[in-house]
Amino acid sequence: MTAPLDRIAAALERIAPPPPAPADPLVHPAYVWRGDTLVAARAFTTVPLAQLRGVETQKTAILANLDRLARGNAAHDVLLWGARGTGKSALVKSAVAHLQSEGADIALIEIATASLDSLPALFALIADLPRAFALFIDDLGFDAAGDARALRSMLEGGAEARPANARLLVTSNRRHLIPRDIAEQESAINARDVVDDQLALADRFGLSLGFHVMDQDLYLAAVQGYAAAHDLPFDPAEAVNWATRRGSRSGRVAWHYIIDLAGRRGKALI
Repeated sequence: MTAPLDRIAAALERIAPPPPAPADPLVHPAYVWRGDTLVAARAFTTVPLAQLRGVETQKTAILANLDRLARGNAAHDVLLWGARGTGKSALVKSAVAHLQSEGADIALIEIATASLDSLPALFALIADLPRAFALFIDDLGFDAAGDARALRSMLEGGAEARPANARLLVTSNRRHLIPRDIAEQESAINARDVVDDQLALADRFGLSLGFHVMDQDLYLAAVQGYAAAHDLPFDPAEAVNWATRRGSRSGRVAWHYIIDLAGRRGKALI
């Protein structure tokens, strides 16, 4: 029985696509870390910074921090937290692309949350390179404080902490990355210890930026910015109705409205 199974396995290996070749980490503007291989991002397209509305303070802070990193100066790891669709991920990518357009030698590496255990291998790969790296982890969250301890040590204090030429930029809908378990706090012998453990990861980020839901005027300004960039006339009442039906006003909802508007007008968006 073993021989037929071996032949089947060998046949599947022959027809399977070969693993991607590791990308040169000094060449491309953006990469994806696959857990054991660095792959060049197929397309690194970003929203122009000017089109991200209502996050001016956050723009200034993240640009300054990434610029310091690109220059080899001290820089923070960054936590971007807040309401969904408010531009956290878009700002990270747009800020890196903006600095690249100004000549900064900095690259984005996107890391899936499932690949966090392999971060030491990535750190070893890029540690001695003459380039800065923004390590981007999108939509991070942990169910319990214990799940986050390995990442805490990689940020600060551990033997395999991230290298000087790289900083983590993490987005999350949770301000503290870990849900606050009130019942656990109340039942613990020392509730303060429980709270400290739950907050310990978020405290490792030197820069914490909050993102909040848009009011109607700001939402319409976002729609206006996207519409102008793509030469699309729009009806403000229709745009408001679009947001109302989705129960949210955000940059993401504004962009989804623009996609729908362009599609109805027979226009492609690049």
